[in-house]
Amino acid sequence: MKTGTVSSKPRVKANYSENGIVSDLGVEKRKVFQYKQTNGVMVFSDQQPLDADYQVLLYECFACRVDSVIDWYKIPLFTSHFATDVALAARQYQLDPALIRAVIHAESAFKIGALSKAGAQGLMQLMPGTASDMDVDDPFNAQQNIRGGSRYLAQLLSQFNGDIDLTCAAYNAGPTTVMQYRGIPPYPETQAYVKRVKILLKRYQKALAS
Repeated sequence: MKTGTVSSKPRVKANYSENGIVSDLGVEKRKVFQYKQTNGVMVFSDQQPLDADYQVLLYECFACRVDSVIDWYKIPLFTSHFATDVALAARQYQLDPALIRAVIHAESAFKIGALSKAGAQGLMQLMPGTASDMDVDDPFNAQQNIRGGSRYLAQLLSQFNGDIDLTCAAYNAGPTTVMQYRGIPPYPETQAYVKRVKILLKRYQKALAS
């Protein structure tokens, strides 16, 4: 937290290459700076603070790359993968199974062993803290990961009154960030993520109904 004098150089808790990090999914990780204002409000920004201690957050997911060349309207779908687990989670948390599939597709492209540099794990890319909160002991267990991710999705849907856009934005960038901006955060990656999840959602809805 700042004091009465401005420090000459802020401390950084995490740092990464200026050129980003490319995962095994070919997704470049981009920076978001997290820091606390003097009034105690937590800020998330794509601009490095000049006079505050900060932490670098790197969001990484299959659907987050702004300059992705993937045609999201034509990319092959995974309509039968983990069918029992998705169906059970959808029924337990009263979710559209197409939404669960769209989020899994956007997060990990259905790679059960997906692990981001930021520590997100498994099919629905659960951070360790979220996994613990959702009672997930093994995030690389498909059933547990889908159950935990779906439970989290259901909580976000309830928090944001069923708004799919805000729920997806919160899943990607965190509910606090969405509340801070009172809408989808102005991060290109999050905006791309929301758009692509919605494309996938409509496609999965159509495919699962046929």
